[in-house]
Order: sequence, then C-alpha cells, then structure tokens
Amino acid sequence: MRVTFRGELDLLSGSRLRGRLSEALAASSSGLDLHLSGLSFCDCAGLGVLLELRRQALGEGKTVVIQDTSPAVDRLLDLIGAQDLFSPSCSRPTEIHAAV
Repeated sequence: MRVTFRGELDLLSGSRLRGRLSEALAASSSGLDLHLSGLSFCDCAGLGVLLELRRQALGEGKTVVIQDTSPAVDRLLDLIGAQDLFSPSCSRPTEIHAAV
C-alpha cells in the first residue's frame, strides 16, 4: 500500500498520523511503501513515528519501505545511519530455516 507524506513530520503531526498509519498497515496485505519526497521537514519525533511503524510491521510480518525521500529526510536518516532500515532487504522479516 502506498502512503504519501506532504508537509512536516514532527511531534504534533506525528501524533496525529500514528493511528492512521497503524490502520493503513493493518489494511495492507504485505506492508507500506512510504513516499516522503513531499516532506519539507522531519525531526526526531517524526523519525520515531517511522521507526515505531517499522517495528509494528515487522511484528506483523509486513514491510515498511521508503521509496523516495526529500533532502530533509535524507539528512536525518543519514545522520543516524538508518537508511538501510527502510530498504526492501532490511524491511523483510528474517526467516530462519533449520533442518531437524
């Protein structure tokens, strides 16, 4: 399911979006594709919303993948080294197969 963000993702907007993002995740069959190129600002609280959404998705066996970003989001993800957390390969739940 595609989710497009516009404007700012901060403490106030993140609080308002948290429930809607959870609903979107629940309604999706495999996860969410986030399109963040419309964000002009994202702070640590906004990043927390994204990380919480990722944790929830992994717990449900789903993915949260960032498809495109804005310079503001790129900078924040780069500063904390979190770009790979939202890539397709890191967003998939790890399956462990063992021969018994």
